[in-house]
Amino acid sequence: MDRRSFIKKAGFAGAGAAAATTLAAPAIAQSSPKITWRLTSSFPKSLDTIYGGAEVFSKMVSEATDGNFEIQVFAAGEIVPGLQAADAVTAGTVEACHTVSYYYWGKDPVWALGAAVPFALNARGMNAWHYQGGGIDLMNEFYAQHNIVGFPGGNTGVQMGGWFRKEINTVADLQGLKMRIGGFAGRIMEKLGAVPQQIAGGDIYPSLEKGTIDAAEWVGPYDDEKLGFYKVAPFYYYPGWWEGGPTVHLMFNKEKFDELPANYQSLLRTAAQAENSNMLQKYDYLNPDALKRLVANGTQLRPFSQEILSACFDASLGIYDELTGSNPTFKKIWDSITEFRGKHFLYQQVAEYNYDTFMMVQQRAGKL
Repeated sequence: MDRRSFIKKAGFAGAGAAAATTLAAPAIAQSSPKITWRLTSSFPKSLDTIYGGAEVFSKMVSEATDGNFEIQVFAAGEIVPGLQAADAVTAGTVEACHTVSYYYWGKDPVWALGAAVPFALNARGMNAWHYQGGGIDLMNEFYAQHNIVGFPGGNTGVQMGGWFRKEINTVADLQGLKMRIGGFAGRIMEKLGAVPQQIAGGDIYPSLEKGTIDAAEWVGPYDDEKLGFYKVAPFYYYPGWWEGGPTVHLMFNKEKFDELPANYQSLLRTAAQAENSNMLQKYDYLNPDALKRLVANGTQLRPFSQEILSACFDASLGIYDELTGSNPTFKKIWDSITEFRGKHFLYQQVAEYNYDTFMMVQQRAGKL
C-alpha cells in the first residue's frame, strides 16, 4: 500500500470514528446534565452533625458528577420553617429536603413510621428494616401520595430522654408537665398527663429559659451541648424510648426525581445511604466525650424509672391498637415493623447483648 492510499484510508477511518464520537456525545451529555437543586433542612446550621449531613450528601453528589449536579443546602428558616420542609418539597418550592418524617405525623401518623415511633426498633434494626425488610418501598408508597420520594439519610442512634427543670420520678410527676417532644410520642405523654409541645430545634432553648416549657427532648449529648440546654434545665434523663433509632430522611420532589437520568437517581440513592451511615458513625464518635463534658458542667444524669417506662409502654400499645384499627396504611407498615422487631430483639439478646454487657462491666471496673 502506498503512502497516499494509506493516508486516504486512515483519514476515512478517522472521520468514521469522529462521526461515531459525535453521535455518542448527546447520549453522554444527556446522562450527566447540568442541574442545580435547592434543599431545605429542618435543622439549624449550628448542628454540624444533623444539619451537616445534608452538606455531606450534597458534596458527594457534586463530586461524583464533576459539579454537574449541584444541590444547594439551606438551613431551617432560610426558605421555609424547619417543620415545613416536606411541605415545600410536595409543593415544588424546593426540589429536596433533609428532615425527620415524624414531624408531619399530625397530617397522618403513617409519616412517623419511617422515622421512629415509641418502643420500636433501634438504629441497627431500623436500617435492617429499611434496606432489607422493604421499609423504603413501603414508605415510598405512602410518600408518593405527597409527591415525594424518600431515602434514609441519617440516624442518631437511640436518643436521650431529654432535659427537665425538675426531677421526674413517678407518673404523677408528669401531670401538667409542658414538654417539647417530637412525633406522636406526645400522644403517649398526653395520656399520662403531660402537655406535649412541638417546637423546632432552634426555638427550644429560649422556651426552656423563659419557662414556657418545663422539659424538652432533642437528640443526644453532642447536639444538646451545642444548644446549651444544660444551662437552663439540669436534669438529663434517659433513654429516649420514643426514638430508639430515628431515621432522618432525604426527600425529593417526585416529579423532579422521576425526570432525572437513571444514573442521577441511582447516585441520589447511593449518596443518601452513605450519609445515613456517616451520621450514625459521627454521633457514636462524638457523644461519649460530650456526655463527659456535660456531667463536668453540672448535668444530673437520671434514668427514667421503671414505673414511667412501663406506663409509657402500656399507653403506646393502646395507641397502636387504635391506629391499626382505623388506618389501613398504618397497620400495613406497623405490622411489617413489629414482625421484624420481635426477631431483631430476640437475636440481640444472644450475641450483641452479652458481648456489650461484658464489655460494659469491664469499663466500670476500670479495665478499658
